[in-house]
Amino acid sequence: MIGLSMRHLRYFDALAQYGHFGRAAEACAISQPALSLQIKELEEILGTPLVERGARRIRLTALGEAFALRVRDILRAVDELGALARASQGPLVGQLRIGVIPTVAPYLLPRVIKELAAAFPGIDLRPREAVTQRLIEDLAEGRMDTAIVALPISEPFLHEEALFDEEFVLVRPQEDAAKPVPKPEKLREMRLLLLEEGHCFRDQALSFCEMTSATPRDLMEGSSLSTLVQMVGAGIGVTLIPEMAAPIETRSAAVSLARLAEPRPRRTIGMVWRKTNPLAPQLTRIATILRTVESGENPANRGAKTSGKGI
Repeated sequence: MIGLSMRHLRYFDALAQYGHFGRAAEACAISQPALSLQIKELEEILGTPLVERGARRIRLTALGEAFALRVRDILRAVDELGALARASQGPLVGQLRIGVIPTVAPYLLPRVIKELAAAFPGIDLRPREAVTQRLIEDLAEGRMDTAIVALPISEPFLHEEALFDEEFVLVRPQEDAAKPVPKPEKLREMRLLLLEEGHCFRDQALSFCEMTSATPRDLMEGSSLSTLVQMVGAGIGVTLIPEMAAPIETRSAAVSLARLAEPRPRRTIGMVWRKTNPLAPQLTRIATILRTVESGENPANRGAKTSGKGI
């Protein structure tokens, strides 16, 4: 169709994804008026409206919904063609969209960026922090090349590559440092601070304590591990955090750390990507590099640095 461009499709895909001109424009790194103009131009090319414009959000028309599905298929195919071309060039070059879950990103991502930039000088890393479900959706829709998450994911279309294991540690007020470490059944009787729903780490913590989200307990929620640790320091309750987070999150809080009794709660961190991704050999090499980074300086081996907190 004359006048239709990949730019039109990518802008429309962003608008369909975010349902809001402002957020879609921000994701596309353009101004909101420019995005609105591109969508209007697309509608003129097609000869029919794709969007119902509201005061706060937009809705796709029936054609817009159907068009969005086709656009995603087209963009995914185009991206995989680009990945195929990059894979044929040997060393990884160009843009790499990598997602990371929030309970890993602040602690691992700086070293990931440094190591990958050194190993692949031509790489243009595009990291994004999001909860697991959102990352899986982005992988499925071709908006992400790979993601660092807690395994297993168990999605048939994804390849999983384990990187390392880490334990969870108990965070409690500083004055409790000399007290015996509570058993899981005792944690169920304490005020347990957890991340909001949607975080896989929340589900893992609940599983260890043999609790469910529906269990009527005295639970409190926070939006980040930092918030949870600060709440513990204020004497509100106790929480569990992944050990890689301990050195950063506890350094400015009046808390103590304790290892739980065996079998200790732990998780496996790994990489996932679409099985059809032509960059699979390069992504496998990236996984190998990240394992080397962890074995050389795994935050789970930093007990000496956090000994003042109780571990």
